[in-house]
Amino acid sequence: MTLHEDAVLVLKGLKDDEGQPELRDVYLEHLAAHPDGVYKPCQAGHVTGSALVIDPERERVLLTLHKKLGMWLQMGGHCEPGDATLADAAMREAREESGISAGLTLLPGGPVRLDRHPIPAPCNWHLDVQYAVLAPSGAVEAISDESLDLRWFSYAEVAEVADTSVVRLLEATLARL
Repeated sequence: MTLHEDAVLVLKGLKDDEGQPELRDVYLEHLAAHPDGVYKPCQAGHVTGSALVIDPERERVLLTLHKKLGMWLQMGGHCEPGDATLADAAMREAREESGISAGLTLLPGGPVRLDRHPIPAPCNWHLDVQYAVLAPSGAVEAISDESLDLRWFSYAEVAEVADTSVVRLLEATLARL
């Protein structure tokens, strides 16, 4: 199975009662029109994978201060040819950007939510498939080259530092927990 096929299956598996059927359909239409729609070279936009990292006590989240955007965000980014699944892409990004190389585990149930946001030319859109992961006890984070800072925030602090998309991801994650 290709990453493109996995993305289609994952998106088709999202239930309408999860609150984003219209956006899911936009993603599926994009993938139907663009066989390369999971990769960065697709200038019409591309699917990305991200993950909100939750501490073992389930009281805080780890956010990265994105170097290019200057915003506090969840870990995430572009799919790569070595990613077999969207979940693999999100987990790879979580490991790379958090510095937590082992022990991260996906929250059961598949993606937590979707977020479509504009990006600068030459591309148009990121169609982000957002997961949540639990960090293992004793995990030590380490800043990556893609980040200006990396910090744990209590759930209450997230709305003070992050944009609406991160706040919505946190809310959806807490509902899943």
